[in-house]
Amino acid sequence: MSLAITGKLVKALDVESGTSKAGKEWKKQSFVIDTGAQYNPEVCFSLFGEDKIAMIEGLQPGMEIEVSFNLSSREYNGKYYHNIDAWRINKAAAAVVEDMPQAPLNSLDAEEDDDLPF
Repeated sequence: MSLAITGKLVKALDVESGTSKAGKEWKKQSFVIDTGAQYNPEVCFSLFGEDKIAMIEGLQPGMEIEVSFNLSSREYNGKYYHNIDAWRINKAAAAVVEDMPQAPLNSLDAEEDDDLPF
């Protein structure tokens, strides 16, 4: 399942690392965004591996970002645990539009010469 959500970056948590049972090194970093929703607006995502952690470098709190992610669940001793794993982070389209110069609204009205009744 692949989903996407937009929100403001609240904070990036510290990088965690360890060694798996198989002896492989791993790194994980979590970050929180505020979606602006009325209920439960903050969502915490996980990034696994150095290549994924690099996606959040250079992003500052307050930046509007779009996060593509996967949801997964697994059962352990009769309880279910959930992961929200981010796999792509982009600056939100709204943030990009704000950087573009915009024409004054009255100049658009002057160019329209159609005969529409509305």
